[in-house]
Amino acid sequence: MADSKVKDMGLAEFGRKELTLAEHEMPGLMAARKEYGPSQPFKGMNINGSLHMTIQTGVLIETLSALGAKVRWCSCNIFSTQDHAAAAIAKAGTSAVFAWKGETLPEYWWGTEQMMTVPGADGCDQLVDDGGDATILIHKGKEFEDKYAKDGSLPDPASTNNAEFKCILQLLKDSIPLDKTKYSRMALRCKGVSEETTTGVLRLRAMAVKGELLFPAINVNDCVTKSKFDNVYGCRHSLPDSIMRATDVMIGGKRAPVCGYGDVGKGCAFALRGAGARVLITEIDPINALQACMEGFQVVTMEDCVHEIDIFTSATGNFKIITLEHMKKMKNNAIVCNIGHFDNEIDMEDLEQFPGMTVENIKPQVDRFVFPKGNGVIVRASGRLVNLGCATGHPSFVMSCSFTNQVLAQLDLLKNWKETKAYKNDVYLLPKHLDEKVALLHLPALGAHLTTLSQEQADYIGVKVNGPFKNDTYRKALLRRQQRNLPGSCHWPVLRSLGDGGLGFDTPELERRPEAPQPGHLLLWGLPGLKLLFPCGEEGFQPRRRLQGETVQMPELASWSCLCTS
Repeated sequence: MADSKVKDMGLAEFGRKELTLAEHEMPGLMAARKEYGPSQPFKGMNINGSLHMTIQTGVLIETLSALGAKVRWCSCNIFSTQDHAAAAIAKAGTSAVFAWKGETLPEYWWGTEQMMTVPGADGCDQLVDDGGDATILIHKGKEFEDKYAKDGSLPDPASTNNAEFKCILQLLKDSIPLDKTKYSRMALRCKGVSEETTTGVLRLRAMAVKGELLFPAINVNDCVTKSKFDNVYGCRHSLPDSIMRATDVMIGGKRAPVCGYGDVGKGCAFALRGAGARVLITEIDPINALQACMEGFQVVTMEDCVHEIDIFTSATGNFKIITLEHMKKMKNNAIVCNIGHFDNEIDMEDLEQFPGMTVENIKPQVDRFVFPKGNGVIVRASGRLVNLGCATGHPSFVMSCSFTNQVLAQLDLLKNWKETKAYKNDVYLLPKHLDEKVALLHLPALGAHLTTLSQEQADYIGVKVNGPFKNDTYRKALLRRQQRNLPGSCHWPVLRSLGDGGLGFDTPELERRPEAPQPGHLLLWGLPGLKLLFPCGEEGFQPRRRLQGETVQMPELASWSCLCTS
Protein backbone atom coordinates (compact mmCIF):
# COMPACT_ATOMS: atom_id res chain seq x y z
CA MET A 1 0.00 0.00 0.00
CA ALA A 2 1.35 3.43 -0.98
CA ASP A 3 1.61 6.33 1.48
CA SER A 4 -2.08 7.21 1.82
CA LYS A 5 -4.52 8.78 4.24
CA VAL A 6 -8.13 7.62 4.00
CA LYS A 7 -10.94 7.35 6.55
CA ASP A 8 -11.26 3.58 6.99
CA MET A 9 -9.24 0.87 5.26
CA GLY A 10 -11.86 -1.62 6.45
CA LEU A 11 -14.12 -0.32 3.66
CA ALA A 12 -11.75 -1.56 0.95
CA GLU A 13 -13.60 -4.82 0.23
CA PHE A 14 -16.90 -2.98 -0.26
CA GLY A 15 -15.14 -0.47 -2.49
CA ARG A 16 -13.59 -3.22 -4.61
CA LYS A 17 -17.01 -4.80 -5.20
CA GLU A 18 -18.42 -1.50 -6.42
CA LEU A 19 -15.35 -0.85 -8.59
CA THR A 20 -15.92 -4.19 -10.30
CA LEU A 21 -19.56 -3.31 -10.96
CA ALA A 22 -18.59 0.14 -12.25
CA GLU A 23 -16.12 -1.32 -14.75
CA HIS A 24 -19.04 -3.04 -16.49
CA GLU A 25 -20.75 0.36 -16.84
CA MET A 26 -17.63 2.17 -18.11
CA PRO A 27 -16.92 0.70 -21.57
CA GLY A 28 -14.79 3.62 -22.72
CA LEU A 29 -12.23 3.21 -19.96
CA MET A 30 -12.14 -0.56 -20.37
CA ALA A 31 -11.58 -0.12 -24.12
CA ALA A 32 -8.71 2.29 -23.36
CA ARG A 33 -7.06 -0.35 -21.18
CA LYS A 34 -7.40 -2.91 -23.97
CA GLU A 35 -6.10 -0.59 -26.70
CA TYR A 36 -3.26 1.17 -24.89
CA GLY A 37 -2.40 -1.15 -22.01
CA PRO A 38 -0.01 -3.44 -23.93
CA SER A 39 2.19 -0.53 -25.08
CA GLN A 40 2.40 1.05 -21.57
CA PRO A 41 2.54 4.67 -22.83
CA PHE A 42 2.71 6.10 -19.29
CA LYS A 43 5.45 3.76 -18.05
CA GLY A 44 7.74 5.56 -15.62
CA MET A 45 5.53 8.66 -15.51
CA ASN A 46 3.99 10.31 -12.46
CA ILE A 47 0.38 11.35 -13.14
CA ASN A 48 -1.25 13.12 -10.21
CA GLY A 49 -4.92 14.00 -9.87
CA SER A 50 -7.25 16.29 -7.94
CA LEU A 51 -10.73 15.02 -8.80
CA HIS A 52 -13.67 13.72 -6.75
CA MET A 53 -12.49 10.42 -5.19
CA THR A 54 -15.51 8.35 -6.17
CA ILE A 55 -15.95 4.80 -7.44
CA GLN A 56 -15.98 6.11 -11.01
CA THR A 57 -12.75 8.02 -10.42
CA GLY A 58 -11.28 4.81 -9.04
CA VAL A 59 -11.85 3.17 -12.43
CA LEU A 60 -10.07 6.14 -14.07
CA ILE A 61 -7.15 5.83 -11.64
CA GLU A 62 -6.79 2.12 -12.33
CA THR A 63 -6.93 2.81 -16.07
CA LEU A 64 -4.04 5.29 -15.80
CA SER A 65 -2.17 2.71 -13.74
CA ALA A 66 -2.93 -0.02 -16.29
CA LEU A 67 -1.31 2.19 -18.93
CA GLY A 68 1.86 2.36 -16.82
CA ALA A 69 1.48 5.49 -14.71
CA LYS A 70 2.47 5.94 -11.08
CA VAL A 71 -0.51 7.78 -9.60
CA ARG A 72 -1.18 10.03 -6.60
CA TRP A 73 -4.68 11.35 -5.90
CA CYS A 74 -6.77 13.66 -3.76
CA SER A 75 -10.35 14.87 -3.98
CA CYS A 76 -11.29 18.32 -5.27
CA ASN A 77 -14.13 18.81 -2.79
CA ILE A 78 -14.27 18.31 0.97
CA PHE A 79 -17.54 16.36 0.80
CA SER A 80 -17.28 14.40 -2.46
CA THR A 81 -15.05 11.47 -1.47
CA GLN A 82 -16.64 8.03 -1.26
CA ASP A 83 -14.62 6.50 1.54
CA HIS A 84 -14.97 2.92 0.32
CA ALA A 85 -13.60 3.96 -3.08
CA ALA A 86 -10.62 5.71 -1.49
CA ALA A 87 -9.92 2.66 0.70
CA ALA A 88 -10.10 0.21 -2.20
CA ILE A 89 -7.65 2.19 -4.33
CA ALA A 90 -5.26 2.79 -1.43
CA LYS A 91 -5.27 -0.87 -0.35
CA ALA A 92 -4.62 -2.10 -3.89
CA GLY A 93 -1.62 0.23 -4.13
CA THR A 94 -2.91 1.50 -7.46
CA SER A 95 -2.45 5.04 -6.22
CA ALA A 96 -1.53 6.95 -3.12
CA VAL A 97 -4.79 8.54 -1.92
CA PHE A 98 -5.25 11.54 0.37
CA ALA A 99 -9.01 11.96 0.66
CA TRP A 100 -11.92 11.34 2.99
CA LYS A 101 -15.48 12.64 3.18
CA GLY A 102 -15.92 15.62 5.49
CA GLU A 103 -12.43 17.11 5.41
CA THR A 104 -11.81 20.48 6.99
CA LEU A 105 -10.37 23.11 4.68
CA PRO A 106 -6.85 22.81 6.19
CA GLU A 107 -7.09 19.02 5.78
CA TYR A 108 -8.23 19.44 2.19
CA TRP A 109 -5.27 21.62 1.25
CA TRP A 110 -2.89 19.34 3.15
CA GLY A 111 -4.20 16.47 1.03
CA THR A 112 -3.69 18.50 -2.13
CA GLU A 113 -0.09 19.24 -1.15
CA GLN A 114 0.53 15.57 -0.33
CA MET A 115 -0.88 14.55 -3.71
CA MET A 116 1.44 17.01 -5.47
CA THR A 117 4.52 15.94 -3.47
CA VAL A 118 6.07 12.95 -5.26
CA PRO A 119 8.70 11.06 -3.21
CA GLY A 120 12.00 10.98 -5.07
CA ALA A 121 10.86 13.43 -7.76
CA ASP A 122 10.28 17.15 -8.14
CA GLY A 123 6.59 16.62 -8.88
CA CYS A 124 4.28 15.04 -11.40
CA ASP A 125 4.90 14.74 -15.12
CA GLN A 126 1.24 15.42 -15.92
CA LEU A 127 -1.77 16.52 -13.92
CA VAL A 128 -5.50 15.74 -13.90
CA ASP A 129 -7.49 18.56 -12.32
CA ASP A 130 -11.11 19.36 -11.51
CA GLY A 131 -11.85 22.96 -10.67
CA GLY A 132 -8.24 24.08 -10.90
CA ASP A 133 -7.19 23.82 -7.24
CA ALA A 134 -4.06 21.75 -7.88
CA THR A 135 -3.09 23.99 -10.79
CA ILE A 136 -3.65 27.10 -8.66
CA LEU A 137 -1.51 25.68 -5.84
CA ILE A 138 1.44 25.17 -8.20
CA HIS A 139 1.09 28.66 -9.67
CA LYS A 140 0.63 30.41 -6.33
CA GLY A 141 3.47 28.39 -4.85
CA LYS A 142 5.86 29.49 -7.58
CA GLU A 143 4.60 33.08 -7.36
CA PHE A 144 5.31 33.31 -3.62
CA GLU A 145 8.63 31.44 -3.94
CA ASP A 146 9.74 34.05 -6.47
CA LYS A 147 8.66 36.81 -4.11
CA TYR A 148 10.48 35.15 -1.20
CA ALA A 149 13.66 34.90 -3.29
CA LYS A 150 13.38 38.57 -4.19
CA ASP A 151 12.62 40.22 -0.85
CA GLY A 152 12.37 37.48 1.78
CA SER A 153 8.65 38.03 2.34
CA LEU A 154 6.24 35.18 3.07
CA PRO A 155 2.51 34.89 2.34
CA ASP A 156 0.27 36.51 4.94
CA PRO A 157 -2.90 34.49 5.69
CA ALA A 158 -4.35 37.52 7.47
CA SER A 159 -4.34 39.44 4.18
CA THR A 160 -7.55 37.74 2.98
CA ASN A 161 -10.99 36.99 4.38
CA ASN A 162 -11.48 34.08 2.00
CA ALA A 163 -11.26 30.89 4.05
CA GLU A 164 -9.90 28.74 1.21
CA PHE A 165 -7.25 31.24 0.13
CA LYS A 166 -6.28 31.74 3.77
CA CYS A 167 -5.49 27.99 3.92
CA ILE A 168 -3.40 28.21 0.75
CA LEU A 169 -1.41 31.13 2.13
CA GLN A 170 -0.84 29.36 5.45
CA LEU A 171 0.29 26.19 3.67
CA LEU A 172 2.77 28.15 1.54
CA LYS A 173 3.95 30.22 4.50
CA ASP A 174 4.85 27.00 6.30
CA SER A 175 6.29 25.29 3.22
CA ILE A 176 8.51 27.88 1.56
CA PRO A 177 11.12 28.26 4.35
CA LEU A 178 11.58 24.47 4.34
CA ASP A 179 12.02 24.20 0.56
CA LYS A 180 12.45 27.48 -1.26
CA THR A 181 11.95 26.10 -4.80
CA LYS A 182 9.51 23.21 -4.29
CA TYR A 183 6.68 24.61 -6.39
CA SER A 184 9.01 26.13 -8.96
CA ARG A 185 10.42 22.65 -9.58
CA MET A 186 6.89 21.24 -9.75
CA ALA A 187 5.94 23.80 -12.38
CA LEU A 188 9.03 23.03 -14.43
CA ARG A 189 8.47 19.27 -14.32
CA CYS A 190 4.72 19.33 -15.08
CA LYS A 191 4.25 19.06 -18.84
CA GLY A 192 0.53 19.73 -18.85
CA VAL A 193 -2.87 19.46 -17.20
CA SER A 194 -6.21 18.11 -18.36
CA GLU A 195 -9.08 20.04 -16.76
CA GLU A 196 -12.48 18.49 -16.08
CA THR A 197 -14.82 21.38 -15.33
CA THR A 198 -16.11 24.74 -16.53
CA THR A 199 -14.79 26.44 -13.39
CA GLY A 200 -11.29 25.10 -13.89
CA VAL A 201 -11.29 26.01 -17.58
CA LEU A 202 -12.26 29.59 -16.74
CA ARG A 203 -9.31 29.77 -14.32
CA LEU A 204 -6.93 28.37 -16.93
CA ARG A 205 -8.10 30.79 -19.60
CA ALA A 206 -7.74 33.72 -17.22
CA MET A 207 -4.12 32.71 -16.54
CA ALA A 208 -3.46 32.17 -20.25
CA VAL A 209 -4.81 35.63 -21.11
CA LYS A 210 -2.43 37.21 -18.60
CA GLY A 211 0.50 35.12 -19.85
CA GLU A 212 0.76 33.42 -16.44
CA LEU A 213 -0.03 29.81 -17.38
CA LEU A 214 3.08 27.72 -16.71
CA PHE A 215 2.27 24.64 -18.84
CA PRO A 216 -0.18 23.57 -21.58
CA ALA A 217 -3.74 22.69 -20.64
CA ILE A 218 -6.36 20.56 -22.34
CA ASN A 219 -9.96 21.61 -21.83
CA VAL A 220 -11.75 18.29 -21.34
CA ASN A 221 -14.91 20.05 -20.18
CA ASP A 222 -15.76 21.35 -23.64
CA CYS A 223 -15.48 18.01 -25.40
CA VAL A 224 -18.99 17.32 -26.69
CA THR A 225 -18.92 13.88 -25.08
CA LYS A 226 -18.25 15.56 -21.74
CA SER A 227 -20.28 18.76 -21.56
CA LYS A 228 -23.30 17.53 -23.52
CA PHE A 229 -23.41 14.24 -21.61
CA ASP A 230 -21.83 14.46 -18.15
CA ASN A 231 -23.03 18.02 -17.55
CA VAL A 232 -26.54 17.47 -18.94
CA TYR A 233 -27.48 13.84 -18.37
CA GLY A 234 -25.31 13.36 -15.29
CA CYS A 235 -26.95 16.31 -13.52
CA ARG A 236 -30.37 15.18 -14.75
CA HIS A 237 -29.73 11.97 -12.82
CA SER A 238 -27.93 13.23 -9.72
CA LEU A 239 -29.80 16.41 -8.74
CA PRO A 240 -33.17 14.81 -7.88
CA ASP A 241 -31.28 11.91 -6.31
CA SER A 242 -29.51 14.29 -3.94
CA ILE A 243 -32.67 16.26 -3.12
CA MET A 244 -34.56 13.11 -2.18
CA ARG A 245 -31.69 11.57 -0.20
CA ALA A 246 -31.00 14.73 1.77
CA THR A 247 -34.48 15.99 2.58
CA ASP A 248 -37.04 13.33 1.57
CA VAL A 249 -39.32 16.06 0.23
CA MET A 250 -41.87 15.56 -2.52
CA ILE A 251 -40.53 17.33 -5.62
CA GLY A 252 -43.84 17.23 -7.47
CA GLY A 253 -45.77 20.47 -7.18
CA LYS A 254 -42.88 22.44 -5.70
CA ARG A 255 -41.78 25.74 -7.25
CA ALA A 256 -38.13 25.30 -8.17
CA PRO A 257 -35.97 27.87 -9.97
CA VAL A 258 -32.74 26.79 -11.62
CA CYS A 259 -30.18 29.60 -11.71
CA GLY A 260 -28.39 29.28 -15.04
CA TYR A 261 -29.54 27.46 -18.18
CA GLY A 262 -26.23 26.18 -19.48
CA ASP A 263 -25.49 22.49 -19.88
CA VAL A 264 -25.75 21.78 -16.14
CA GLY A 265 -28.81 23.97 -15.74
CA LYS A 266 -30.58 22.27 -18.63
CA GLY A 267 -30.08 18.84 -17.06
CA CYS A 268 -31.34 20.11 -13.70
CA ALA A 269 -34.38 21.85 -15.18
CA PHE A 270 -35.51 18.79 -17.12
CA ALA A 271 -34.98 16.54 -14.10
CA LEU A 272 -37.04 18.74 -11.81
CA ARG A 273 -39.80 19.11 -14.38
CA GLY A 274 -39.79 15.36 -14.92
CA ALA A 275 -40.36 14.91 -11.18
CA GLY A 276 -43.34 17.25 -11.33
CA ALA A 277 -41.83 20.51 -10.08
CA ARG A 278 -42.96 23.85 -11.47
CA VAL A 279 -39.60 24.99 -12.82
CA LEU A 280 -38.46 28.56 -13.38
CA ILE A 281 -35.17 29.75 -14.88
CA THR A 282 -32.95 32.72 -14.03
CA GLU A 283 -30.46 33.60 -16.73
CA ILE A 284 -28.22 36.48 -17.82
CA ASP A 285 -27.79 35.33 -21.42
CA PRO A 286 -30.60 36.20 -23.86
CA ILE A 287 -29.90 33.16 -26.05
CA ASN A 288 -30.03 30.72 -23.16
CA ALA A 289 -33.11 32.51 -21.84
CA LEU A 290 -34.79 32.15 -25.23
CA GLN A 291 -33.93 28.45 -25.26
CA ALA A 292 -35.55 28.10 -21.84
CA CYS A 293 -38.69 29.86 -23.07
CA MET A 294 -38.86 27.59 -26.12
CA GLU A 295 -38.77 24.58 -23.79
CA GLY A 296 -41.71 25.97 -21.86
CA PHE A 297 -39.87 27.34 -18.82
CA GLN A 298 -40.70 30.75 -17.38
CA VAL A 299 -37.65 33.03 -17.19
CA VAL A 300 -37.66 35.27 -14.13
CA THR A 301 -35.30 37.12 -11.82
CA MET A 302 -34.58 35.98 -8.29
CA GLU A 303 -36.10 39.19 -6.98
CA ASP A 304 -39.39 38.35 -8.74
CA CYS A 305 -39.83 34.92 -7.22
CA VAL A 306 -37.62 34.47 -4.14
CA HIS A 307 -40.42 34.82 -1.58
CA GLU A 308 -42.53 31.94 -2.96
CA ILE A 309 -39.95 29.29 -3.92
CA ASP A 310 -39.57 25.85 -2.34
CA ILE A 311 -36.30 24.50 -3.85
CA PHE A 312 -33.46 26.69 -5.15
CA THR A 313 -30.69 25.26 -7.37
CA SER A 314 -27.67 27.31 -8.48
CA ALA A 315 -25.93 25.99 -11.59
CA THR A 316 -23.84 28.87 -12.93
CA GLY A 317 -20.17 28.57 -11.99
CA ASN A 318 -20.36 32.22 -10.86
CA PHE A 319 -20.45 33.59 -7.31
CA LYS A 320 -23.08 35.22 -5.07
CA ILE A 321 -25.91 33.89 -7.21
CA ILE A 322 -28.05 33.23 -4.13
CA THR A 323 -27.24 36.07 -1.75
CA LEU A 324 -27.89 36.71 1.91
CA GLU A 325 -30.61 39.19 0.94
CA HIS A 326 -32.31 36.50 -1.13
CA MET A 327 -32.18 34.01 1.75
CA LYS A 328 -33.60 36.54 4.22
CA LYS A 329 -36.68 36.82 1.96
CA MET A 330 -37.22 33.08 1.44
CA LYS A 331 -40.20 31.21 2.85
CA ASN A 332 -39.54 29.15 5.96
CA ASN A 333 -37.60 25.93 5.27
CA ALA A 334 -36.89 26.71 1.64
CA ILE A 335 -34.24 24.30 0.34
CA VAL A 336 -31.06 25.83 -1.09
CA CYS A 337 -28.47 23.88 -3.05
CA ASN A 338 -25.57 24.37 -5.45
CA ILE A 339 -24.58 22.13 -8.33
CA GLY A 340 -22.17 24.62 -9.95
CA HIS A 341 -18.78 24.26 -8.26
CA PHE A 342 -17.52 26.38 -5.37
CA ASP A 343 -19.56 27.15 -2.26
CA ASN A 344 -19.59 30.87 -3.08
CA GLU A 345 -22.45 30.44 -5.58
CA ILE A 346 -24.50 30.58 -2.41
CA ASP A 347 -23.27 33.42 -0.20
CA MET A 348 -22.32 31.09 2.64
CA GLU A 349 -19.81 33.49 4.18
CA ASP A 350 -22.37 36.23 4.82
CA LEU A 351 -25.02 33.70 5.85
CA GLU A 352 -22.77 32.11 8.47
CA GLN A 353 -21.68 35.50 9.83
CA PHE A 354 -25.17 37.04 10.03
CA PRO A 355 -25.72 38.41 13.58
CA GLY A 356 -27.90 36.12 15.67
CA MET A 357 -27.82 33.25 13.17
CA THR A 358 -28.15 29.76 14.63
CA VAL A 359 -27.44 26.52 12.78
CA GLU A 360 -29.30 23.27 13.36
CA ASN A 361 -27.58 20.22 11.90
CA ILE A 362 -30.33 17.89 10.68
CA LYS A 363 -28.01 15.13 9.44
CA PRO A 364 -24.64 15.02 7.64
CA GLN A 365 -24.51 17.75 4.97
CA VAL A 366 -28.01 19.03 5.79
CA ASP A 367 -28.19 22.18 7.95
CA ARG A 368 -31.03 24.55 8.84
CA PHE A 369 -29.87 28.16 9.17
CA VAL A 370 -32.31 29.97 11.45
CA PHE A 371 -32.58 33.77 11.34
CA PRO A 372 -33.27 35.71 14.56
CA LYS A 373 -36.95 36.08 13.57
CA GLY A 374 -37.32 32.28 13.55
CA ASN A 375 -37.56 31.59 9.83
CA GLY A 376 -34.95 29.24 8.42
CA VAL A 377 -33.46 27.97 5.17
CA ILE A 378 -32.19 24.42 4.63
CA VAL A 379 -28.72 24.45 3.06
CA ARG A 380 -27.29 21.21 1.76
CA ALA A 381 -23.62 20.21 1.60
CA SER A 382 -22.66 23.56 3.18
CA GLY A 383 -23.28 25.20 -0.18
CA ARG A 384 -20.91 22.90 -2.04
CA LEU A 385 -21.76 20.39 -4.76
CA VAL A 386 -25.04 18.87 -3.65
CA ASN A 387 -24.94 15.85 -5.95
CA LEU A 388 -21.64 14.67 -4.46
CA GLY A 389 -22.15 15.95 -0.92
CA CYS A 390 -25.64 14.50 -0.46
CA ALA A 391 -25.59 11.65 -3.00
CA THR A 392 -23.03 9.70 -5.04
CA GLY A 393 -22.62 12.03 -8.01
CA HIS A 394 -23.11 11.01 -11.61
CA PRO A 395 -23.60 7.37 -12.64
CA SER A 396 -20.76 5.30 -14.04
CA PHE A 397 -21.84 5.21 -17.68
CA VAL A 398 -21.89 8.96 -18.25
CA MET A 399 -18.65 9.35 -16.27
CA SER A 400 -17.06 6.82 -18.60
CA CYS A 401 -17.56 9.34 -21.40
CA SER A 402 -15.88 12.13 -19.41
CA PHE A 403 -13.04 9.99 -18.08
CA THR A 404 -12.26 8.41 -21.45
CA ASN A 405 -11.70 11.98 -22.62
CA GLN A 406 -9.36 12.44 -19.65
CA VAL A 407 -7.29 9.40 -20.68
CA LEU A 408 -7.13 10.62 -24.29
CA ALA A 409 -6.15 14.09 -23.07
CA GLN A 410 -3.33 12.64 -20.96
CA LEU A 411 -2.13 10.67 -24.00
CA ASP A 412 -2.30 13.84 -26.10
CA LEU A 413 -0.23 15.78 -23.56
CA LEU A 414 2.31 12.96 -23.55
CA LYS A 415 2.52 13.00 -27.35
CA ASN A 416 2.98 16.77 -27.29
CA TRP A 417 6.00 16.89 -24.97
CA LYS A 418 7.57 13.68 -26.25
CA GLU A 419 7.00 14.20 -30.00
CA THR A 420 5.11 17.10 -31.57
CA LYS A 421 6.00 20.05 -29.27
CA ALA A 422 2.92 21.75 -30.72
CA TYR A 423 1.37 23.17 -27.55
CA LYS A 424 2.36 26.45 -25.98
CA ASN A 425 1.29 27.45 -22.48
CA ASP A 426 -2.33 27.85 -23.51
CA VAL A 427 -5.68 26.04 -23.39
CA TYR A 428 -6.56 23.49 -26.08
CA LEU A 429 -9.42 21.19 -27.08
CA LEU A 430 -9.12 17.58 -28.14
CA PRO A 431 -9.67 17.12 -31.89
CA LYS A 432 -13.13 16.11 -33.08
CA HIS A 433 -12.12 12.62 -34.22
CA LEU A 434 -11.26 11.75 -30.61
CA ASP A 435 -14.59 13.16 -29.40
CA GLU A 436 -16.36 10.93 -31.91
CA LYS A 437 -14.19 7.99 -30.84
CA VAL A 438 -15.38 8.37 -27.25
CA ALA A 439 -19.00 8.29 -28.40
CA LEU A 440 -18.34 5.29 -30.63
CA LEU A 441 -16.89 3.29 -27.73
CA HIS A 442 -20.12 3.70 -25.73
CA LEU A 443 -22.71 2.89 -28.40
CA PRO A 444 -22.47 -0.94 -28.30
CA ALA A 445 -23.36 -0.97 -24.60
CA LEU A 446 -26.65 0.72 -25.51
CA GLY A 447 -27.41 -1.61 -28.40
CA ALA A 448 -26.94 1.16 -30.97
CA HIS A 449 -25.96 0.44 -34.58
CA LEU A 450 -24.52 3.19 -36.78
CA THR A 451 -25.42 3.69 -40.42
CA THR A 452 -22.37 3.75 -42.70
CA LEU A 453 -22.04 6.35 -45.45
CA SER A 454 -21.30 5.22 -48.97
CA GLN A 455 -18.22 6.78 -50.53
CA GLU A 456 -20.48 8.83 -52.81
CA GLN A 457 -22.45 10.15 -49.84
CA ALA A 458 -19.25 11.01 -47.97
CA ASP A 459 -17.89 12.85 -51.00
CA TYR A 460 -21.17 14.72 -51.39
CA ILE A 461 -21.00 16.27 -47.90
CA GLY A 462 -17.20 16.53 -47.83
CA VAL A 463 -16.31 14.09 -45.05
CA LYS A 464 -14.54 10.75 -44.76
CA VAL A 465 -16.64 7.60 -44.60
CA ASN A 466 -15.55 6.96 -41.00
CA GLY A 467 -15.46 10.60 -39.92
CA PRO A 468 -14.84 12.92 -38.32
CA PHE A 469 -18.30 14.12 -39.29
CA LYS A 470 -18.05 17.58 -37.74
CA ASN A 471 -15.30 20.19 -37.73
CA ASP A 472 -13.19 20.70 -34.63
CA THR A 473 -15.20 23.74 -33.55
CA TYR A 474 -18.57 22.00 -33.55
CA ARG A 475 -20.47 21.65 -30.32
CA LYS A 476 -23.85 23.20 -31.15
CA ALA A 477 -21.98 26.47 -31.41
CA LEU A 478 -23.52 29.89 -31.06
CA LEU A 479 -21.84 33.26 -31.10
CA ARG A 480 -22.80 35.58 -28.34
CA ARG A 481 -21.37 38.78 -26.99
CA GLN A 482 -19.41 38.36 -23.78
CA GLN A 483 -18.17 41.84 -22.97
CA ARG A 484 -17.88 45.32 -24.42
CA ASN A 485 -14.43 46.28 -23.05
CA LEU A 486 -12.65 45.28 -26.21
CA PRO A 487 -9.04 46.40 -26.86
CA GLY A 488 -6.45 44.66 -24.75
CA SER A 489 -8.90 43.05 -22.35
CA CYS A 490 -10.05 39.84 -24.05
CA HIS A 491 -8.61 36.55 -25.18
CA TRP A 492 -9.97 36.34 -28.70
CA PRO A 493 -10.94 33.21 -30.64
CA VAL A 494 -8.73 32.21 -33.52
CA LEU A 495 -10.41 31.74 -36.90
CA ARG A 496 -9.63 28.49 -38.65
CA SER A 497 -10.44 27.04 -42.04
CA LEU A 498 -13.43 24.70 -41.89
CA GLY A 499 -12.21 22.75 -44.90
CA ASP A 500 -14.96 24.05 -47.17
CA GLY A 501 -13.48 27.49 -47.71
CA GLY A 502 -15.24 28.99 -44.70
CA LEU A 503 -13.99 30.44 -41.47
CA GLY A 504 -14.86 29.09 -38.04
CA PHE A 505 -14.02 29.99 -34.46
CA ASP A 506 -11.73 27.70 -32.47
CA THR A 507 -10.19 27.64 -29.00
CA PRO A 508 -8.18 30.67 -27.83
CA GLU A 509 -4.78 30.01 -29.38
CA LEU A 510 -3.96 33.30 -31.02
CA GLU A 511 -1.25 35.74 -30.09
CA ARG A 512 -2.87 38.72 -28.43
CA ARG A 513 -1.94 42.18 -29.61
CA PRO A 514 -3.11 44.61 -26.91
CA GLU A 515 -2.85 47.69 -29.08
CA ALA A 516 -5.50 48.38 -31.72
CA PRO A 517 -4.10 49.00 -35.25
CA GLN A 518 -6.34 52.04 -35.57
CA PRO A 519 -8.92 53.65 -33.32
CA GLY A 520 -11.96 51.44 -32.79
CA HIS A 521 -10.41 48.33 -34.31
CA LEU A 522 -8.67 45.16 -33.18
CA LEU A 523 -6.01 43.23 -35.06
CA LEU A 524 -6.17 39.47 -34.49
CA TRP A 525 -3.41 37.08 -35.51
CA GLY A 526 -4.37 33.46 -35.96
CA LEU A 527 -3.32 31.21 -38.81
CA PRO A 528 0.16 31.87 -40.24
CA GLY A 529 -0.10 34.84 -42.55
CA LEU A 530 -3.71 35.61 -41.67
CA LYS A 531 -4.54 38.91 -40.06
CA LEU A 532 -8.08 39.97 -39.23
CA LEU A 533 -8.99 43.61 -38.73
CA PHE A 534 -12.22 43.80 -36.71
CA PRO A 535 -14.15 47.01 -36.03
CA CYS A 536 -15.92 47.24 -32.71
CA GLY A 537 -19.44 47.16 -34.12
CA GLU A 538 -22.80 46.35 -32.58
CA GLU A 539 -24.05 43.55 -34.84
CA GLY A 540 -22.18 40.53 -36.10
CA PHE A 541 -22.30 37.25 -37.98
CA GLN A 542 -20.08 34.22 -38.61
CA PRO A 543 -17.99 35.02 -41.71
CA ARG A 544 -17.71 32.72 -44.70
CA ARG A 545 -14.69 33.49 -46.81
CA ARG A 546 -11.85 31.58 -48.44
CA LEU A 547 -8.47 31.72 -46.73
CA GLN A 548 -5.56 32.70 -48.91
CA GLY A 549 -3.21 34.02 -46.25
CA GLU A 550 -4.01 37.63 -47.08
CA THR A 551 -4.96 40.47 -44.81
CA VAL A 552 -8.73 40.34 -44.50
CA GLN A 553 -10.79 43.39 -43.66
CA MET A 554 -14.39 42.78 -42.64
CA PRO A 555 -15.92 46.12 -41.71
CA GLU A 556 -19.34 44.56 -41.19
CA LEU A 557 -18.13 42.02 -38.59
CA ALA A 558 -18.55 42.91 -34.93
CA SER A 559 -15.92 42.09 -32.33
CA TRP A 560 -16.89 38.96 -30.43
CA SER A 561 -14.95 37.83 -27.41
CA CYS A 562 -15.22 34.06 -27.47
CA LEU A 563 -16.99 31.00 -28.74
CA CYS A 564 -19.90 30.11 -26.51
CA THR A 565 -22.30 27.21 -26.75
CA SER A 566 -25.89 26.30 -26.37
